Amino acid sequence: MRYSLLVGLCLLMPMAAAAQDSGQALKADSLVAEPYADAKKVGAMAKGDPVTILKRSGGWYQIKAPKGQGWVRMLSIRRGQAAKTGAAKEAGGVAALSTGRAGTGQIVSTTGVRGLSEEELKAAKFDEEELKKAEANAVSKADAQAFAAKGKLTARSFAYLPAPK
Repeated sequence: MRYSLLVGLCLLMPMAAAAQDSGQALKADSLVAEPYADAKKVGAMAKGDPVTILKRSGGWYQIKAPKGQGWVRMLSIRRGQAAKTGAAKEAGGVAALSTGRAGTGQIVSTTGVRGLSEEELKAAKFDEEELKKAEANAVSKADAQAFAAKGKLTARSFAYLPAPK
């Protein structure tokens, strides 16, 4: 009985190892206990750290890094073996990842749905509590202008969206 259990476990181990993927940290980032931005911090990773990707949930990877294990945003990880690159090429790669337009030479902003499948997007539901959290981050026009002035930013005008009915 023990022998057959041992043989069974040995046969399953390569399958478990095959399910994991390797990668590299693109930047220093915190590891959190759950795949949420406000989750408890449980560790950290440094730029360039090798990582093992254990699981994916939405736009998050659960990883094992040299300094801990936890969840991190997908944009902080480059999947596969790390290649030696120059700083300019690396910066361009990070910009392409953050915009979702890798390979086109055009940098545009996106809505932040990288890593979500079509089924996950279709299954999305309205969550009033999450909307309240997002709205809690809003600032007044005066606060935004003061922040911009402190950072020596220049104003650009654009049309605001109409107020909801």
